[in-house]
Amino acid sequence: MEPEVRVLRAAGGFGRARRLLAAASWLPCVALGLALSSEPLLTALPAHHCRPDPTLLPAALRALRGPALLDASVPRLGPARSPSPCLLLRYPEPAPRARPNGTGPCTRGWHYALPAAGLLRSPVTQWNLVCEDGWKVPLEQTSHLLGWLLGCVILGMGCDRFGRRAVFVASLVLATGLGAGEALAASFPALLALRLLHGGALAGTSLALYVARLELCDPPHRLVFSMGAGLFSVVGTLLLPGLALLVQDWRLLQGLSALATGLLLLFWGYPALFPESPCWLLATGQLARARKILWHFAEASGVDPEDSPEEESSLATELDILSAGSPQPQHHWVLELWHTQVTWRNGLILGFSSLVGGGIRASFLRRLSPPEPTFYGPYFLVAGLEMAATIFLLLTVDRWGRRLILLLGTLVMGLASLLLLAGAQYLPGWPVLSLSVLGLLASQAVSTLSNLFAAEIFPTVIRGAGLGLVLGAGFLGQAAAPLADMHGRRGFFLQHVVFASFAILALLCVLLLPESRGRGLPQSLQDADCLRRSPLLRGHPCQDHLPLLQPSHCRAQTQLVQEA
Repeated sequence: MEPEVRVLRAAGGFGRARRLLAAASWLPCVALGLALSSEPLLTALPAHHCRPDPTLLPAALRALRGPALLDASVPRLGPARSPSPCLLLRYPEPAPRARPNGTGPCTRGWHYALPAAGLLRSPVTQWNLVCEDGWKVPLEQTSHLLGWLLGCVILGMGCDRFGRRAVFVASLVLATGLGAGEALAASFPALLALRLLHGGALAGTSLALYVARLELCDPPHRLVFSMGAGLFSVVGTLLLPGLALLVQDWRLLQGLSALATGLLLLFWGYPALFPESPCWLLATGQLARARKILWHFAEASGVDPEDSPEEESSLATELDILSAGSPQPQHHWVLELWHTQVTWRNGLILGFSSLVGGGIRASFLRRLSPPEPTFYGPYFLVAGLEMAATIFLLLTVDRWGRRLILLLGTLVMGLASLLLLAGAQYLPGWPVLSLSVLGLLASQAVSTLSNLFAAEIFPTVIRGAGLGLVLGAGFLGQAAAPLADMHGRRGFFLQHVVFASFAILALLCVLLLPESRGRGLPQSLQDADCLRRSPLLRGHPCQDHLPLLQPSHCRAQTQLVQEA
C-alpha cells in the first residue's frame, strides 16, 4: 500500500468529516449551473420584423396605422405570410399609389415579440444583434466558450501550483466581480470582453471544486459524489428560466448570478467548508499543512491521531515516516507529461473523446429544432437528457467499468450520427427524432464520463492541468457550432460529417485506455504510467496489458488497485 494511502486511512478514511465536506461541495454546483446555463437565455433570438418607416411610403399610404401600415411597409415571406425580419418595401417616386418595386434594409430599428426566454430585455434586443449584426451573437457565444477553455487550461495549472483551495477562492472573487461588471456593461464590446473573462473565472471555480471533491472520496464513493454534483448542476439549469421570468431583465439576471457566486465566496471561502486537498499536499511534500488538516479529519471522524489498533499505525506515526529525511515541496508542470510513456496517450484519447462529445452535440440539437423557433422545448430537453445521462452513469459505471460504458456511449453516438447523415432525408419524423435524442443522450454521457475518467487517471501532481486540458477540449468542440453560425450555417453538413468520422475514430482509441474502477488515485507520474490496459470482459482482472510499449519503467511492486 502506498504511504499516502496509509496516511489517509489512518486519518479515518472516508469518515464523517470527509463525507460531509464532499456532500457540501454539491451546493456550489447549483450556482455554477445557473451561470453556465445563462448563455442560451442571453442570446435567445426573439421573432422580429422591421419597424415601419412612413417616410419610405407614397404620400397616399403615410396615414395608415396598425396592421395596414405593417402590410404596406414589410414584405411577407413563406406560406405563413410572416413579416420579413430584415427588409422593408421600397416604392417608386413620385407615384402616389404605386406598387412596391423592391426591398431595402430596416431604417428605424426592429419590433421584437417579447418576452423571449422570459426576458423583456436582453443583449440581443438592447443592441439589435439581428440581421446585418446577427453574426455578433455567435461571436459572443464563441467568446464565452473560449473563456471557459482558457480558464480550464490556465487555472488548471494553477490548481497544481498553488493548490485547489487557492484557485477556488480566487476564481470566486473574479467571477463575482466580473458577473457584476456584465450587469453594468455599457456596450457590446465591453460585454464581449467581460463574458470572456467571466467564463474563465467560472471554469477555474468549477475545475478546482471538481478536483478537490474527487480527492476527498475513496474509490467506492468517487462516482456517487461526482454524479451527485452533476445532478445539482442540472437543478441550477432548471431554476434559471424561472428566475428569468421573475426578473425579466438580463442585467438583473446577471446581477443575481453574481450575487450567488458572492454567497459562495462568503460561505465556502472559509477553510472549514473548503479545506486544501490533503491528497495534493501529501503528493507535493507539504507535510506540515497536511498534518493540520488530517489531524482535524481524524478527530472529527472519532479516530485518535496518536493511537491506533495493533494491526495499524497511527496517523502521527505514518506522518513521521513520510517526513523522514525532511522532503522539500515539489511541484510539477503539465509539460512533464511528454516524458511519460502511457499517461500522455491516455490524456490525449480522453481529450479527443471529450472534443467529439462536445462538438457532435450541436448536430443532434439542430435535428431537434422545430420549424418555429422556440426556447423552452430544446432547453428543458437538453437539461432532462443531461440528468438522464448522469443517472445512467451512476447506475452502470461502477458495475461495468469506465472503459466499457465509454465505449458503449461512443458507439451509440457514432451510429446515431451516421444514420442521421445517411437517412435523414428519407426517414419519417419519429425515427429522426429518436436518433437525435439517443445521440444527444450518448454525447452527454461520453462528455461526463470522459471528465471523470481523466480525473482518475491523471496523477495528483498534475491532475488539475490534465483535467483542464480534457475539459478545454470539450469546450473547443462546443465552440464549433457558433463558429459555423457566424458563416450562416453553410458548414453545418461538413461539420456533421467531420464529427461523425471522429466518433468512429474515438471508438477505436477508447480500447487503449486502462480501467480505473476501484483503483486508488495515482499520486505521481510514475504511478500514473503504471496504469495498464486490462481486458474489457472479466476473466483476468489482475492482469493488465500495454501493447506497443515496454513496462520496464514501472515499479514492479507498485499497487494502486483497491477493490471497492
